[in-house]
Amino acid sequence: MYCAPPLHAPSIELRQIETNGISANVAVTGTGPAVVLLHGFPHTWRLWSEIIGPLSAHYRVIAPDLRGFGATSRAADGYDAGTLATDIAGILDALGEPTAAVVAIDAGTPVAVLLALRHPDRVRQLVVMEALLGTLPGAEDFLAAGPPWWFGFHAVPGLAETVLIGQEARYIDWFLTTGTRGRGVRADIHDAFIDAFTGDDALRCAFAYYRALPTSARQINHAVAADRLTTPTLAIGAHPVGDALERQLRPFAENLTGHLIPDCGHIIPLDRPRELLSLLLPFLAADRPA
Repeated sequence: MYCAPPLHAPSIELRQIETNGISANVAVTGTGPAVVLLHGFPHTWRLWSEIIGPLSAHYRVIAPDLRGFGATSRAADGYDAGTLATDIAGILDALGEPTAAVVAIDAGTPVAVLLALRHPDRVRQLVVMEALLGTLPGAEDFLAAGPPWWFGFHAVPGLAETVLIGQEARYIDWFLTTGTRGRGVRADIHDAFIDAFTGDDALRCAFAYYRALPTSARQINHAVAADRLTTPTLAIGAHPVGDALERQLRPFAENLTGHLIPDCGHIIPLDRPRELLSLLLPFLAADRPA
């Protein structure tokens, strides 16, 4: 098990913020322009543990547990990207932040892109990683053999949570190990993720994201047809998504930069945090006042 110390351990305040019918658990630290960090599956806000410290030296970092994940309400519905984007806008409102840079990975990426398309005045910069945007063209090579096996498994209502009860730790560990190319993650973060996805209700919420994918895809298609993405955007790929996300964004993103991190697994913020920071900090600094 990988046990390297964090790059920095800042003082983090956990807040419960009421927004869009849920109570969102939000980690907040630092001062300066707001930067929102959106995790994916099977993560919580602690996905960002290795990079929050360096970011908080320059920015007010806002890292929520997404709807249904971690200590945020396990809502009955609302797991489509549009509803989740409204959740994030409400968190910014509650924290008094009119704008933010938004950094997202995996399931957080469609949420971030939709937020930027619907509210371009609120998203100063956009960083997206290791995800696909619904049915938009550009990912044909990645999907040549079909989508990843777990997409279908998770999408069947009631199936995965029934099969996995009592086996959550082994199942989640597979994603954490595979997502770091066998290197694993820090023991405390590993255990926190296992705990967050143990129990049938926790699993139901996690898989609700996959069951909402057709709705999210329609929302993204509609937004892309109506507007271009004008927000400065950085698309970061690793293994296995590579440059598929960049290729999906390219036709409608007006200011897009792509970058691939070599020898890096899907869970970029934990597998290669220093490499990620070497891309994030210059990109975000381009928008800071001189």
